[in-house]
Amino acid sequence: MPKITANSVDEHRNQVHHAIFQSLASLMNERSFDAITMAQIAAGAGIGRTAIYHHFPDKDAVVVAFASDETARYIERLEAVLADTAGPAEALRVYIRHNLDSGEQFHVGLGPKLYGLLAPESRQAIREHVVAIEDVLRSILQQGLAAGVFAYDDEAAAMAMVHAGLSARQVDPTQVEDFLLRGLSTRT
Repeated sequence: MPKITANSVDEHRNQVHHAIFQSLASLMNERSFDAITMAQIAAGAGIGRTAIYHHFPDKDAVVVAFASDETARYIERLEAVLADTAGPAEALRVYIRHNLDSGEQFHVGLGPKLYGLLAPESRQAIREHVVAIEDVLRSILQQGLAAGVFAYDDEAAAMAMVHAGLSARQVDPTQVEDFLLRGLSTRT
């Protein structure tokens, strides 16, 4: 029987899952998803080769749980930084800055190559996590449109424009913010 290394079974499980997620992230930096085995993930997490199966049935399940954990932490931090914003323009500026600053901390964007290797139900589960993040942006845009701060005709296009701007990693974040806010016709 494995030794519980925490004050409770739930806390122990959370610690093991965190170690598994860290191992997966580390391995994903070294090699492709299809070249990673459950045994390698377990070894990196410091657990037995068969113990990992007490937590996850396969690699897809690890990725989905990892995405769920990352998304929950990401949205929690995003909502915390948005809580004190004064209006939709500032909220969008904070959303953009948070996304640009958090890109290195979170692995939410696991990449299109990975999605192609996952089973359809796993891809759908991960997509649901992406939608949760998109909902935050959608709410900001809708509030800005209703307040007359933003002007756009197509919400999906406005969201795509913002997310495309977030991929500009080599550009000064202030320039990205200004560009996107001008693109949405803010009147600040």
